[in-house]
Amino acid sequence: MKSLTTLVLALALSIPALAAIKVRVDADKTFDFTAAKTFAWSEGVGDIMMARTPKDDPEAMRKLAEPVIMNTVAAQLPLRGLQMATANPDLTLRYYMLLTIGDQSQTMGQFVPTVLDWGLPLFAPATTSYKVIRTGALVLDLRAKDKVVWRAVGEAEIKMDADMKKREKILTDAVKEMVAGYPPKIKK
Repeated sequence: MKSLTTLVLALALSIPALAAIKVRVDADKTFDFTAAKTFAWSEGVGDIMMARTPKDDPEAMRKLAEPVIMNTVAAQLPLRGLQMATANPDLTLRYYMLLTIGDQSQTMGQFVPTVLDWGLPLFAPATTSYKVIRTGALVLDLRAKDKVVWRAVGEAEIKMDADMKKREKILTDAVKEMVAGYPPKIKK
């Protein structure tokens, strides 16, 4: 199974609204998903990592995002054939969230080849466009024993201008879209 980097969705003390969500699902092609009937959350349920500023508070974010994630998963996985178990589950589930800030910039002449055939005079590069991008991802891992057998990753640019209800709806929709990839369709 491919190793995927975890990123996520949230900012300081609010669940951010997301732009278009890109969802990827990967699964262990040797695992028999038809035998798995139950799941339970792993100990600790999930991890929130914030890689933005020293003032980030992962625990405050957990209080906002974790109930939305857990309730949506609890409602959606039974529709996909996995029931919640209190003991000895076939699969354990864990989520990972990470907030990041990136940037995108363009400089004058960055697309011009480094040859003089273009007939353009040489000029010093100057930034003509700069954009700070708040990005995040939510990762859901299903494990059988100590091996990840199914992973869904939802990634998006974070929009901070949405109200709290809209943010919760977007997070709920993202989790629903991710869980829709279970059970995986494995071609033989």
